[in-house]
This record gives sequence, C-alpha cells and structure tokens, in this order.
Amino acid sequence: MVDWITGTYNPGVPCTDEHSWLIEYIGKCRRKEIIVGQELLKEFDRYEKYFNNQDLRFELADAHKRIKFIEEKCKLYEAPYDGKPFILQLFQKGFIEAIYSFKIFDEELGRWVRLHQEILFLVARKNGKTPLVSAVCLAEFFCGEKGTKILCSSNDYDQADLAFQAINAMREQSSSLDRLTRKNIKGIYFGNPKKPIKHGKFSYENHGNVRKISAKTGAKEGKNIAVGMVDESHELTDDNSIMPIKQALSTQEEPLYFELTTEGFVNEGHLDNYLKEERQVLDGELDKPRRCIWLYTQDNEAEVWQDENSWYKSNPGLGTIKKKSFLRQMIDDAKTNTSTRAFVLSKDFNLKQNNAKAWLVPEIYIRKETFDIKQLAGCYGIGGVDLAETTDLLSGRIMVMKPGDPHKYMIQQYFIPESKLDCKDDGKDYRDWKSKGMITVSPGNDNDFSLVTKWYVDLYKIYKIRPYKIGYDTALAKYWVKEMEDIFGDDCMEKVPQRREVMSNPMNLLEADLRSKIVNYNGNEIDEWCLGNIALDMDKRGLIMPVKVQGKREKRIDGGVTMIICEAIYQQYKNEYLRYVGG
Repeated sequence: MVDWITGTYNPGVPCTDEHSWLIEYIGKCRRKEIIVGQELLKEFDRYEKYFNNQDLRFELADAHKRIKFIEEKCKLYEAPYDGKPFILQLFQKGFIEAIYSFKIFDEELGRWVRLHQEILFLVARKNGKTPLVSAVCLAEFFCGEKGTKILCSSNDYDQADLAFQAINAMREQSSSLDRLTRKNIKGIYFGNPKKPIKHGKFSYENHGNVRKISAKTGAKEGKNIAVGMVDESHELTDDNSIMPIKQALSTQEEPLYFELTTEGFVNEGHLDNYLKEERQVLDGELDKPRRCIWLYTQDNEAEVWQDENSWYKSNPGLGTIKKKSFLRQMIDDAKTNTSTRAFVLSKDFNLKQNNAKAWLVPEIYIRKETFDIKQLAGCYGIGGVDLAETTDLLSGRIMVMKPGDPHKYMIQQYFIPESKLDCKDDGKDYRDWKSKGMITVSPGNDNDFSLVTKWYVDLYKIYKIRPYKIGYDTALAKYWVKEMEDIFGDDCMEKVPQRREVMSNPMNLLEADLRSKIVNYNGNEIDEWCLGNIALDMDKRGLIMPVKVQGKREKRIDGGVTMIICEAIYQQYKNEYLRYVGG
C-alpha cells in the first residue's frame, strides 16, 4: 500500500519499505503543502493507477542509484553556486523516481524493464531544467549499461552545446569522473590515458560517449544512441529533427528520450502539436503509458496577476533556484509593456502566447482627440511609408512635433488600387473612406507611387510641412525613392527593413507613447482599425515585430506599421530632429 504521509510503498511482493521521494512529493502536492497546477496533478493521477496495477512494479533501486550519483559526484557549475554539491530538491528527486521506478515486464526480453521511455519536462525558465536533465544524463552515462551513447540536441548548435557543456562541466568538477573520461571537439568518451588510475590498468572496454547536434546538423539518420536529449524544443517548427533521434533509439532495450523546454512563440510548431497529444494522454483520451509527462503550468492567466503563491505552479524552484524578487520585477515590467508581458507569460509562466491575440487593448490605442492641420503649418516631420503591398492598401504618414509640445501629431493618407475599392476587408467600406478623403485611389490594379509623392509635395505646398526624414521598407521602393530624393534631397530617405531587430524597439516606443496619450492620429478611423489588427510576433530573444491578428489577410495593419516606421526614424535621429523642431 502507498503511504502518502511517510512516503513509503509496500506492495507485498516484491516488498520495499524504502522512502519514496515521488510518493512524498505527490502526497505534499495533494495536501497543498506544495503548490502545483492541475496538469501535473493529472500526471499524478496516472501514477496512482500504476500503484494499483498488478502488471506494474514500483522499484526504487535504479532511481536512488542515480540520485545518489548526482548528489555525491556532480557539482554545480554556474555562479553563484559554482563548485557546490548538486543537492537535489524534492521535486527533482520525485521527477527522477517517476522516470526510473515504474517497471513493466517485457515478454520479448523476458525481464522487467523501465516503463517510461519518453519524458517531457516543461518548466518555466531559470528553474534548473538543463542542469537537472544534464545531471540525469551524466548519471546514465556512468550508471547505465556499458556502451551508453547520449546525444544532446536543440534547434541550434549553441543551445545544444549548453546541455553538452553542462554535462561536461559536472564531469570535470569531479576528480573521479574526470579520471575515467576525456573530452575532445567531437564529444566525451571513456578512457583518459593522461590521467591513469592509480590502482590497476584502465580498461577501454566501455565505448559509450556523449555528443551533440542541432536541428541544422545534417546526417542525423544512422546514429545508434541510448539516450536522446532535446533542449528548448519550443523553437522547432516541425518534427524533422526529432524523428531521426527517436529512430536512433529504436534498437535499445530501454531507451530514454528527454524533451525539456519552456513555452515559446512558434505557432503550430513541434511543441504545440506535441503538447496537444500529451494533454490528450493526461485527459485519458489517449493511452501512452511509456510517456512521462511533467508539465509545470499555470491553471489560468488571471492567477498570475492576482496570486503570487500560484507562481509555484510553473516555477517549482521559486525561492531556491529562482528568486521571487526577480519574478516580481518581471511582473511589474509586464504591466506597462505588452511585449514584456507576452515574454514573461510565456517564459516565466508557460502560458502560450500567439498571434491570435491583439497587441493592444482598445483603451490604449483608441484616441478621439483631433487637431487642425493648419496648427502644424511650417513644422518639420518624420515620414513613414509601407510599400510592402503594391496591390492593396498602402499607408503614407508624417509625424509632426511642435516646440514645447510632447505630442506626436500623425498626418496620414491611404492609397488603394481602383480594382480593390469594392473589397470588404474585415467588413470595412473603402468607398466610404474615399468619400471622406482618407483614401486616394490609383487607376488599375496597382498603387501608383507617384500619388504618394504628390501627397507629400502637397503637404509642403499647402502647409509648409516638410519631411526631415522619410522611412520606407526596402521592398519595391527603388524608383519611388529616387523620385522623392529629387524633390526633398538626397539624404531625406531612410531604409527601415521590416525585421524584428529593426522594428522591436520602435514598436515598444509606440506602445509607450499610446499609453502616455501623446500620440494624436486625429481620430482617423483607418489608423484605429490598423492598430487594432496588430498582433505580436516574438522570438526567443524577446524581439518583436507586427503581424496580423490570427494571420488573417483582411486584417490590415499598414497604418500601424507606418507609425512604427516613424518611431524607428525618430529613435535614430531624435536629437537632430528635435533641433529642427526647436529651431
């Protein structure tokens, strides 16, 4: 019987009264002494069924052997814990027991083998997932079968190298492990002639090794490994680099496949599909007993903002591995910046963020303030044009500032080919906007860029509003740029490529300006529509760029893009531009 208080399991035959860290952990989670989310509790429901399954055994020897190896042989390798013993926490010991302690009888092999072969470990960043699984791999290297081959993989070589270097650092920290092994540029191997064992001649019989590859490495097929470890699998767009690793494990009697990751920003990629299947297993819709599914996830987003104690659900190392003060600061920053919010919710709380959600809530971007363009007569401005679509809506803009006034006044005009005038994108009426003077129509099927030029020229002729710089996307702009430079000067045009490295900071600045209510786009309906259609596309570095909500083509964002382009030029030339404004 399982004793959830003492953490022991006594099934009768075979019998063990050893202390089980997994049973202790489950018991404390059930009693809410330790806070975990519903998805991990569902995995514990599976384990409780295993305890009552006569076809399974629960034996602690293999797990405890590896736990003992880690705590006695492995040392931590990063500040501020460099060189200190790797003393496992309860959740880490429970995780290792969950992997190794459940046994099933294999009729083909004629013996009891480890039940779990495939492990998914989803936990928020900075909770020690890479050191933990790396330590388990190092333990398997020494405690597993002779000739155990381990492969570290990730989406890119640098990330795969992090896991490999973690294994190597723990190997080097231990004099006894270092004596038995060696490392070169290809991997870690048994046998170290430069450091012979004092007693007896060293045997080279163990041909195990630890190596690394990335998703971009060729020739993954043909490898024969016992342990596969894929780090940060959220970055993988598909299974092309996963399946060869799983196939390379197929010859093993007791293979081990680890995926360790946080949530990410790749939509409909490998992790999204994998998690969908794993959650079906947790819900009892699929039967996959060989899988171990440890998901440290929040139950909902609201609790993140309302209850600090809920943070433990996605951060089991909070307060010991990860500082609570750090997380508080991240939450504070997330309250005033949408991109920071998306990054924190994904990486610190495992709440998936995708382009189904708008970048800004209406109360941030809907502005009804207006101005009279005559009040800006004689001012310098910063222009922005999005030429990416020649056959659809095109946005031209100039952002004007006045001396002693922090506001950024947006003067805009939209352009559309005649052939698209009757399109009802998102239910909008382009003819109505044309009648209001907000849209200029080009004859035929393409936008006539000379009409954009004419609009800028008319602003100068009528109101003496002159562009200091005009930002434009590099696409399709060659002849139009020459036309503009002939009128406004050779140095007036500035390339602003629509890449996240370029767009990220200006996008954050635009959000800050909208929150501060210093952006006045004169109540323009199309601007408001475009701003509401923008979603974030974020990468693992936290860099963002604008995309259409849900990727829907009819959700036009051109006006928002030109606002961001104007902010990009403003950031780059702020001091020079403000001298023109003040002069």
